[in-house]
Amino acid sequence: MDREVRDLVLRLAAENPTWGHRRVQGELARLGHRIAASTVWKILHRAGVDPAPRRTGPTWQQFLTAQAHTILACDFFTVDTVLLKRIYVLFFIELATRQVHIAGVTAHPTGAWVTQQARNLLMNLDQHASRLRFLLRDRDTKFTAAFDSAGGDHGDGTPARSRPAFTCEHQMGLRLQLA
Repeated sequence: MDREVRDLVLRLAAENPTWGHRRVQGELARLGHRIAASTVWKILHRAGVDPAPRRTGPTWQQFLTAQAHTILACDFFTVDTVLLKRIYVLFFIELATRQVHIAGVTAHPTGAWVTQQARNLLMNLDQHASRLRFLLRDRDTKFTAAFDSAGGDHGDGTPARSRPAFTCEHQMGLRLQLA
């Protein structure tokens, strides 16, 4: 493959992040370069250029890094007692500081209980809670609509934190180990 055409393929892909390999191939044809779409794909693949949808916007890692100070994540972990009883621990973690907040412990968590624990945590965080915008959680049925709106507002109609924009506990790789 001619180096000039290869460089042109990479330039077109870089300057037009929403274009896929077929669109790049079509533009090259309009410029008088006869090249197959599969060849364009190979050039992009060998250069490490992701397919078009993945080139637009930040990656997941970039998003988490940029927004870490506004993200709070929550989940449960379980503790089995000596008497063979299982208790559930609701915890929240601030991504930026990795500070863990144990919100509550119960043998039978319900949606209402989880919502109340979230409200209690937000009261304890006080002014600090106003900068939290995202909540990461899984799709557990205990995280109800009331839980999602537990942040309330600041009195001027702006939410203390917006509704959860995504659920991704597995992508975050959060792990708590009890000693």
